[in-house]
Amino acid sequence: MSLLSTADAYAIRPEVFAYPLGVWVILAVVAVVNGVFRELILIPRIGEYPGHVLSTALLVLAILGLSFGYFQWTPIDYARAELLLLGVLWAGLTVGFEFLVGYVENTPVSVTIGQYDVLAGQVWIAVPLTLLLSPLLFGWYLSH
Repeated sequence: MSLLSTADAYAIRPEVFAYPLGVWVILAVVAVVNGVFRELILIPRIGEYPGHVLSTALLVLAILGLSFGYFQWTPIDYARAELLLLGVLWAGLTVGFEFLVGYVENTPVSVTIGQYDVLAGQVWIAVPLTLLLSPLLFGWYLSH
């Protein structure tokens, strides 16, 4: 069974993505504030790796909370294809933003890619995965 039916693929309405783009901007601001909190408060008190893990967990919780709030509040009835595309959009914008910040800060691409290496103990991948799945999860769950 396919995640999307043929009817779902034709149900994508571009106009329903304006508010979620605004939500992503809010999520980006929350992520920046979270990063500042990690660098100024968490890492000096609990260390580099625990600070990174806790900061990532806090950001995942913030994403889940804001996503839940948006989909609970919105009067838009999203099609499954739109929810899936919205998750791809949020995750893609976030990963793109990470690489852009890395470029501006002259961070080697290998370092930015290394943040996604779960085998090396990195947990950042939880953030784009949460962004990818939360619209589908909450958009579908709250519409039923």
